[in-house]
Amino acid sequence: MHYALLINNAEPDEGDIAEEAFLQMQRAMADYTAALQAAGVLIGAEILEPQAKTVTVTRRDGDLTIQDGPFADTREALAGVFLLDVPDQDAALAWAEKHPATQYAVIEVRKVAAACDEGIWNAED
Repeated sequence: MHYALLINNAEPDEGDIAEEAFLQMQRAMADYTAALQAAGVLIGAEILEPQAKTVTVTRRDGDLTIQDGPFADTREALAGVFLLDVPDQDAALAWAEKHPATQYAVIEVRKVAAACDEGIWNAED
C-alpha cells in the first residue's frame, strides 16, 4: 500500500536557521532517506520551494485563473512529500516517527486512495 508522509511547517525567514543547524538537518534527511531506500519502501521524496514561489491554477468559477502565491494564507504550509510503499498504516507511522522533520514540522500520514501508473488510474486497496 502506498502512504504519503506530508510535511507541514511554518516557513522560516531567511537567516532564521543557523548554517550549522541547517547542515545537521540536511545530514539527518540524507540518513533518513538512505534508511528508507535500504528498507525498499521509498517510492519518492520531494521538498518543495517556499510558498512565495507558488503559482495556483483553477477553473472553480468557470474561467481559468492563474495567479502567483499560495491558495490559502496559513501559518503552516505543505513543505514536502515522501511517498512510501509499506504493508499498512502501522508501518507508515513507524517511518513517520523516525522522520527528522518531526523536530520542527507536523507529519501528516495519509493512505493513497488511487495511483496512476502508465496513465491508468487504479484504486488502492
